[in-house]
Amino acid sequence: MNPKLLAPIVVVALTAIGVVVLIATAPSIESVKPERTIPTVRVIDATSQTRRYRVRSQGTVAPRTEADLVAEAEGRIVWIASTFAPGGFFSAGDPLVRLEARDYELTRDRRRASVQRARSERQFAAAELKRQEGLSDGGVASVSQLADAQRAATVAEANLLDAGAALEQAERDLERTEIRAPFDGRIREERVDVGQFVSRGAALARVYATDYAEIRLPIPDDQLAFLDAEATGAGVPAEIGSAVVRLSATFAGRRTEWEGRVVRTEGEIDPRSRMVNVVARVEDPYRADTETLEVPLVVGLFVQAEIEGPQVENVIVVPRSAMRNDSRILIVDRQDRLHSREVKILRIDRDNVLIQGPLATGERICVSPLQVVVEGMQVRTVEDAVQAENARS
Repeated sequence: MNPKLLAPIVVVALTAIGVVVLIATAPSIESVKPERTIPTVRVIDATSQTRRYRVRSQGTVAPRTEADLVAEAEGRIVWIASTFAPGGFFSAGDPLVRLEARDYELTRDRRRASVQRARSERQFAAAELKRQEGLSDGGVASVSQLADAQRAATVAEANLLDAGAALEQAERDLERTEIRAPFDGRIREERVDVGQFVSRGAALARVYATDYAEIRLPIPDDQLAFLDAEATGAGVPAEIGSAVVRLSATFAGRRTEWEGRVVRTEGEIDPRSRMVNVVARVEDPYRADTETLEVPLVVGLFVQAEIEGPQVENVIVVPRSAMRNDSRILIVDRQDRLHSREVKILRIDRDNVLIQGPLATGERICVSPLQVVVEGMQVRTVEDAVQAENARS
């Protein structure tokens, strides 16, 4: 046979033998059915509760009254109280500043002398009038003499009234040389000192009242629905039922809370921010309790506020992660299968959502974010203790 033809035949034969050997020695492949994967989800129990709406805001503590302490007399300052300094406390009626009073005492004494002189003149004029009337009745005194006596008595009475008014004015001016506190308060700014001459109307200090403090709390107009308010015709609440306000701030190195009440609204909506200013009041803000270590609520402190609204019953609190498609949640039944259910949303409050059924107490709510959900899908459940505790708080 031709060697040229033999070579290809040998190659083909060897290839065929190799193929047969590979097929004969190839491992066998077994068909295995894939295992079903069941997702694990976190759940919380539906717990129905009575809850208060709360509206949050913030503001700065301000005194209810702030004014300049003004001198009503002029003179040189000869004495100031030890509390007459920035931060000093005083009570209503306490003397704070005294002016040199000698000039006013001399004026008062002169006015007293004028009163005594006018009183003596009136007595004389009255006696003369009585004498002239007697003479006139006897036909001895003329008509002109009687008229002069009546005029003199009238002038003497007027002079006595004028002297009495001047004496009262002098005594009032003398009293004004001692400047007293108009209310219970605190000194914000001191503007004078001993030896300084002050004129009438000069501002001596800036003071503010401490009987209670007020905080203006801006509230978005859409949040007013969660306060117990009676609306006016303009849609602005006139009264908010003395709602309780819980204030908190970090002061003196620790977190402190105070309690106040809403006393009024400012009656208009800010056209730029769409906010209504609600005014909260805290009585006796500078009270410090040594047993509870209560810290005073000082003027100028920035505080966080939480205003209590009306109560609502049969509320279930769920985390925002539990909501799907705006108003639906996922329920896990007794057979650990997922079901979608529509609920009524009352309010979204930060990371929580307040909802109402239909939900029975004890039903399990899925709080895990799932990408794909099929109605009736089988799941494994794990109780989420953190979310459950947040829902109850």
